[in-house]
Amino acid sequence: MQGWLSILIMIGLGVAFGAGSVVLSRLLGPHHPTPEKESPYECGMPPVGNARERQSVKFYLIAMIFLLFDIEVAFLYPWAMALRDLRWVGFAQIVVFFGILVVGYTYVWKKGALDWDKP
Repeated sequence: MQGWLSILIMIGLGVAFGAGSVVLSRLLGPHHPTPEKESPYECGMPPVGNARERQSVKFYLIAMIFLLFDIEVAFLYPWAMALRDLRWVGFAQIVVFFGILVVGYTYVWKKGALDWDKP
């Protein structure tokens, strides 16, 4: 129960910090709208042209690879909470887990999927 309580406290603090930041900035921050501030932000590019432009497959491939290699963080927190009970077996499991991730990352890197400059 102690492990779940700390997880709930962490989630609560995260939600409270996010909501508090939004509310405080809305109440205390200046509000002077201009056309530049109201326009959508497109990665530093002026928003011109058709919104229905086709995106490169490279964009979606990088997004999927990011999700694939970023989701392991979701598995690290429960593992860290149970590490004391798992002992060396748990440590060996996480080493194998990271070994598999490193092999996958190396494969993606060698295939050139992370190179933006390639056509």
